[in-house]
Amino acid sequence: MTLSFFDQFSIPYILWIPLIIPALLIPTILIFMTNRFMKTRYLTIQYWIVNNITKQLMLPINTPGLKWASTFITIMLLIITLNTLGLLPYTFTPTTQLSMNMALAVPTWLMTIMTGLRNQPTTSLGHLLPEGTPTPLIPMLIIIETISLFIRPVALGVRLTANLTAGHLLMQLTSTAVLVISNIMPMTSLLTTILLILLTFLEMAVALIQAYVFVLLLTLYLQENI
Repeated sequence: MTLSFFDQFSIPYILWIPLIIPALLIPTILIFMTNRFMKTRYLTIQYWIVNNITKQLMLPINTPGLKWASTFITIMLLIITLNTLGLLPYTFTPTTQLSMNMALAVPTWLMTIMTGLRNQPTTSLGHLLPEGTPTPLIPMLIIIETISLFIRPVALGVRLTANLTAGHLLMQLTSTAVLVISNIMPMTSLLTTILLILLTFLEMAVALIQAYVFVLLLTLYLQENI
């Protein structure tokens, strides 16, 4: 019974076809259907939301870093799409897999580091040793700052994985409780169903917020290197 709770983190199959494939094809199909929405309020609202999010993300970044806006907004939209896939029936969330999140976190974090080493190597390396540090503490602080630097991509990946996995497990436990007690305690089952609906909205908010936090941290890392 306990192991079945984790079945939602594996790809479901029907007739030996992984259902994640048609789920991933839906955004692609919508892209080719964009011309149908060119003069509608849907596209206007979409542009307004993307522009406001981009302005908010680029607010703490200096002028040379504004050219990364398209890259960051693309990463955020990708993570939002992957996060919300798990809320659809017969699919699963790719970002609940740590390997998937690390594949996103490590290259993007390395991108910010390489940008700093290419444009201002002295300043980037200077972050490893705060100004005014006493001489006896220099070796220890360099080690600590180096470890904290290399722990950043791990924190990005683990944060995204942990938040989405915990939310999905909580929804799975709640829905299982609804099925078990539906015949025994109908009123309690109804109240639990309402709680499940609220958890679904909460999980949708978490999917959006975690994508925003992921990219926001990348912008802060980039700001240190430009």
